[in-house]
Amino acid sequence: MKGIDPQSIDAILLDIDGTIADTDDAIVSRIANWLRHFRWLLPGRDLQRVARRITMRIESPVNAMVAWLDRTGLDQVLGPLIESLQHLRGTSSRSHTHLIPGVEAALLRLAETYPLGIVTAREHRSAHAFLEWHGLDPFFQCVATARTCRRAKPHPAPVLWAVDQLGVSPARCLMVGDTTADILAGNAAGVGTVGVLCGFGERNELEEAGADILLPSTADLPAFLLDARV
Repeated sequence: MKGIDPQSIDAILLDIDGTIADTDDAIVSRIANWLRHFRWLLPGRDLQRVARRITMRIESPVNAMVAWLDRTGLDQVLGPLIESLQHLRGTSSRSHTHLIPGVEAALLRLAETYPLGIVTAREHRSAHAFLEWHGLDPFFQCVATARTCRRAKPHPAPVLWAVDQLGVSPARCLMVGDTTADILAGNAAGVGTVGVLCGFGERNELEEAGADILLPSTADLPAFLLDARV
């Protein structure tokens, strides 16, 4: 990992699921519970780990499908489809969107120093509903969702769009996320990348994707960035 100079950062972009919201672990638990019905097919396997792998494997094809629908201009198909997927996933329900411990306080501190933006694979309505439910929308100056650009993460387009909205140079911006898609998108856009271990991604996966640094949680960002500025 290359590391990041906190003094060189002027703006921060964050993913939602697994980075701000703990929906990822809730989804994994739901899949693991379903897999218990097929325990005889997975003797001696850790169902939580199997469920996490399944969820990660599903994420890339879904992102690719969203990007293809966007490129072909099938917006009328895309909206209902994404909303249906998120309903099944649980991200459209307030009861399944708890904040990761310490993240609200972290965002409050970060917003005092940096312009903040969201780059998420969620559909527009789901992303904005989540921010409103938890009173987080005042913290963010822009929100890139699944349909903001023609390509979704891991393509750099939504990251570059958000960087432009915040009016900063990519080299002076961070992309913070819990999956390889976040890290790959950030690297391709030329921004610094912070992998957080409070969501889907595991340490080795985020390292292999090229994360500049790893933190245990998004809640640790203020200590890493702000203490160095004192």
